Amino acid sequence: MRAIILEKLYEWSLIPYQSFKKNAAWDLGIEDLLQYPKETLGFQMGHFLLKNNFDLQEKLESHDVFHVLTGTGITVPEEISMQFYLLGNGKRSAYLFSVILIGGFLFPDYIKLFRAKYRLGKSSLPFYQLDFYKLLDQPLTRIKNTFLIP
Repeated sequence: MRAIILEKLYEWSLIPYQSFKKNAAWDLGIEDLLQYPKETLGFQMGHFLLKNNFDLQEKLESHDVFHVLTGTGITVPEEISMQFYLLGNGKRSAYLFSVILIGGFLFPDYIKLFRAKYRLGKSSLPFYQLDFYKLLDQPLTRIKNTFLIP
């Protein structure tokens, strides 16, 4: 039930959140991403989307990049844990704080996971603000090593 609550809140917030984002949409699809060499961020993004039966969401592409870079899954507690990771990494947004507050309240049994992800985010160099579109052709391991992402 608590996962359903968060999923509904996400659905309701998606369009308003996209409209406030100032970044440009990538204008790419999964097939475009899968054209990159296998070791690149672009290909790994395409693979992640295909494996999870997702599409790129306009202006929200960096969210999927965060999944790929941090190796975070797609369950509701994992989504919340990724926001804790990004908080530790220095990201600040109303959306992030709302997910952390509501998610922490609804999933107190995952607090150890949330703390661990926060610490991982703190130990990584800040990467949340990068223009990932320009990094799609870069090897994923190079990006992760550069920013100390385990």
